[in-house]
Amino acid sequence: MTETPTAWRGWLIVGLGFLALGLTFSARAMLGLAMPMWEAEFGWSRSLISTGASVALLFMAVMAPITGWLVDRHGARPLLTGGLALTGAAMLGTTAIETAWQFMLVYGVLGAAGFGLVSMNAVATASARAFPSKVGLASGISSSGSTGGQLVFVPIAAAVIAAAGWRAGYAAAGVLCLALAPVVWWLLSERRAAVDGKATPKAKPASRGILSDATEILRHGPFLVLFLSFVICGATTAGVIETHLMPYAAVCGFSEVSSATAYGTLSFFNLLGMIAAGWLSDRVHRGRLLTVIYLMRATAFVLLIYVGNDFALLMAFAVLFGIFDYSTVPVTAGLVASHLGLHRMGFAMGMLVAGHQVGAAAGAFAGGVFYDMFAEYQIVWVVSVALAIAAALLTLTLSEPRERAAPA
Repeated sequence: MTETPTAWRGWLIVGLGFLALGLTFSARAMLGLAMPMWEAEFGWSRSLISTGASVALLFMAVMAPITGWLVDRHGARPLLTGGLALTGAAMLGTTAIETAWQFMLVYGVLGAAGFGLVSMNAVATASARAFPSKVGLASGISSSGSTGGQLVFVPIAAAVIAAAGWRAGYAAAGVLCLALAPVVWWLLSERRAAVDGKATPKAKPASRGILSDATEILRHGPFLVLFLSFVICGATTAGVIETHLMPYAAVCGFSEVSSATAYGTLSFFNLLGMIAAGWLSDRVHRGRLLTVIYLMRATAFVLLIYVGNDFALLMAFAVLFGIFDYSTVPVTAGLVASHLGLHRMGFAMGMLVAGHQVGAAAGAFAGGVFYDMFAEYQIVWVVSVALAIAAALLTLTLSEPRERAAPA
């Protein structure tokens, strides 16, 4: 069946969201590659560098609800374009850092502003509006750029850093982000109309302001459960894995290329996991699906505890964790759309992402502190197992709305 022009416009939104997330999340992941080099060159502790990552994540947490509120009203085009430009500027600025305060300012503030604008909540909301009866699948495909793009960009960054140094890697990332920004502005024409044959609600309740809208959302019990589980999700993904997996691999004796290969494998299976979870979330009980995802994530952390210098076991972890890493996102997006409605999905997802980033900041910081205290990461992985099990118990309480979009 031939796609209509309107349908192609919807897939363009999904595709550009995928690419934008791929670049910005890869830029974030480069911190793990550069961390040992910064320790050697600048004499910085792992706690200091982890603090910089935490500052960025907390800044993104503050931005997330605002970004979501804005995408509900102005669409994704200005946010993605501005975010890519700021991310590119931050990556280029990072090549010139020499002191800790410069790192905190350039990466922790300017970079975080770019990362916060190119957010999964903005991309997922734009995709959900493009395909309102396929919210899980559309948001799963677009959001999977957050990890799928890293399959390509992180190994390339590792190769560039190994050959020419960390500054060359950051410069390349900056140029790519700046090059994509005008392309997104030119191509991404935001349209409110549905593209899958079902009308997006045209009338939406008038906003009474960001605080009133937040109060209304917080009255929903399922949202509070999702918020708490997303805090844990952030701690056990962006917090400890994105920040500390590659440094942990280095501690275990693996080379930069081996570490990046494992990370790229994780990203590939993350891509598959997000799309599969999105497809499933349009068809099965989403609360129970979330419970299974968190339990399998806990199992993956158990593998990580016993990696040692066994590269095969590291790769097994990468596969298992990759499948159940960000697969929570499309499932959560579907629950938000059905419980709260598409008209406020951006803001609600932004609030959830804020909780995710707070958890991520705590995980990133704690990982660095525990390593400096014990000279190993084992305690971090044990705590992560317990947190993932707690999230599974929380999501068991989620009900399925009586009315939801019919499967495509």
